[in-house]
Amino acid sequence: MKQHLRNAVAVGSVIVGAVLTSGSALGTPAPSEDEAGARRAVELYLKGHATGQVAPFREAMHDEMKMFLNRDGALVRKTTAEYLAGVNGKPAADEAKRKRRLVSLDVTGDVGVAKVELDHPDAFMTDYLTVIKTDGAWKIINKVVHIQKR
Repeated sequence: MKQHLRNAVAVGSVIVGAVLTSGSALGTPAPSEDEAGARRAVELYLKGHATGQVAPFREAMHDEMKMFLNRDGALVRKTTAEYLAGVNGKPAADEAKRKRRLVSLDVTGDVGVAKVELDHPDAFMTDYLTVIKTDGAWKIINKVVHIQKR
């Protein structure tokens, strides 16, 4: 009986190991070209934050992108143009103290959602970015942000 259990565990371990290393663990497909495109849009967005340059933001965002946040209890909405008007072309003075990371990315077909964290000395922000593949390119179409002041 003990030998059967050891064999079952050994076989089970091999099967689990093969599934986990195959790129399709538990039915999750390997990263696709679409996921890579969506990730690139998010990475361009993060690059815009790091560099303070308009070009990465412009490449990442759809012209019809809308941004929403609550500021002092009031809903604030910005368009792409309004968002880009606040970009000054250079990194923030405290750039060395800022951290950014893509927490998660979920892509289904030609749409997806990314969770991004922006850790600044004066605030911690969580962005939820909706991405869409349109005209053959992945773009951020919507952004909602939670800002936690420090």
